[in-house]
Amino acid sequence: MEKKLIAMSYNTSHYGWIRSNVIKKFLSNGYSVVVISPRDNYTQKLEEIGARHIDIPMKMDKNPFSDILLLLKYYTTLKKERPIVFLGYTIKPNIYGSIAAHMLNIPVINNIAGLGALFTKRSWVTQLVKSLYKFSLSRSQKVFFQNKDDIDLFISEKIVTHKNYDLLPGSGVDLEKYQHTLTRKDLYNGKLVFLLIARMLWDKGVQEFVDAARLVKSKNNNVEFLLLGPADVQNPTAISRDTIEKWVAEGVVKYLGVSDDVRNEIGTADCVVLPSYYREGVPRSLLEAAAMGKPIITTNAVGCKEVVDDGINGYLCNARDSHDLAEKITKIIELTEEERKAMGVNSRKKVEQYFDEEIVLNKYLNAISELKS
Repeated sequence: MEKKLIAMSYNTSHYGWIRSNVIKKFLSNGYSVVVISPRDNYTQKLEEIGARHIDIPMKMDKNPFSDILLLLKYYTTLKKERPIVFLGYTIKPNIYGSIAAHMLNIPVINNIAGLGALFTKRSWVTQLVKSLYKFSLSRSQKVFFQNKDDIDLFISEKIVTHKNYDLLPGSGVDLEKYQHTLTRKDLYNGKLVFLLIARMLWDKGVQEFVDAARLVKSKNNNVEFLLLGPADVQNPTAISRDTIEKWVAEGVVKYLGVSDDVRNEIGTADCVVLPSYYREGVPRSLLEAAAMGKPIITTNAVGCKEVVDDGINGYLCNARDSHDLAEKITKIIELTEEERKAMGVNSRKKVEQYFDEEIVLNKYLNAISELKS
């Protein structure tokens, strides 16, 4: 008997690989999986765990002609594959993949993993995207959101007008993989280490992190500030490698490049920082850091604030405010080591209670078992 096929689509194979435990869960439950995404360095990894891959070009521009071609590509691909369900992640798969699936009467489950910089602005492009979302989500069997603010926005603006939506705890975190880990003190000569993990985008608050580092280091040189994540990415708000190298030459930060296993870098940190004003779902880097028992500093922005109970497992700071961020970093510095450890314990407890990946995996399996074809 042929296995039931699930189609999953992302704007990069890398995105799919980061969330590969969902694919593994489907495979272990007797489904077969085809991933529809642009081919990149992580495509082979998806194939190695048992997924098939279909390469589909996906430009990040706003060219209507390339989007029409993308819609046609989705249509022909899904018509040939005939999956029992289409799972969309990220903007273009959620819009154009969903429209194509609806045209073919293939059930759709969407994941709105944050709304990005676009929804922090008022422009005709934002209005267009909202209209496209409204059309593409109108017949979806389930729309998963990663924070309540996004649900409230989509309901209040009538982007989603049906009741087929649910809240996920972000993308969840693998509590077995990300264990509570004591900070390694050998790599940075016993200095306190503050780590930012993200794509190097202005919207992620990287500039604020650097400015705060400069302020803190002017008064205390027993600290290190580390950046981890890809630079020169395909994004309008990408930070160039040259800019990062200037910061490094100044001595204000160290740049660690990219990592396929951030546990090593998190393990060296005393605190993980994300001053994002990007409209996040729930940042995976913060969940992983919290699972490893690290205090967190992040903004009171949508998606980020969900991970921190202010003063309990970290601190919330104002978005786009390097001075406030520097104050919160100083608060961490002024804590005793035992107080920082206690914050880390609270971080671990929070993710165990609210952000266990098993919650996400089971909600997906339940949604698929309830499909109406």
